[in-house]
Amino acid sequence: MQISKVMVVDDDASIRRIAEISLTKVGHWNVMLLTNGKEALENVSDFKPDVVVMDFMMPGMDGATLYNEMRKLTDTPIIFMTAKVHKHEVDAYFKIGADGVISKPFDPMKLPEQIKSICEKTVQAVCQF
Repeated sequence: MQISKVMVVDDDASIRRIAEISLTKVGHWNVMLLTNGKEALENVSDFKPDVVVMDFMMPGMDGATLYNEMRKLTDTPIIFMTAKVHKHEVDAYFKIGADGVISKPFDPMKLPEQIKSICEKTVQAVCQF
């Protein structure tokens, strides 16, 4: 899977900034940064990201709700990036339908590779007969 555009949805400005630097400088991707689910829903169709990376705990619209609303608009892989990564929480993210989970804090030098790895697994799973 070729990645060129990534949508990052997180209410924390410092996380957005670190993700932006990592994904543009290390991943060499075009990045759209958004602060909440409403903005993500308003922009996903026009931006057409190759992957969406979003926080699970956000004010206004949590990750589960945003995931369900995004699925009405796109089949783009969706990765949750969250500090809540106990086994039962991660299991719940996958039960919702997440394509992957990246724990916070993340390593900015490894973030693009983590995203690529998750997307490759997603494409392989979809393409298996």
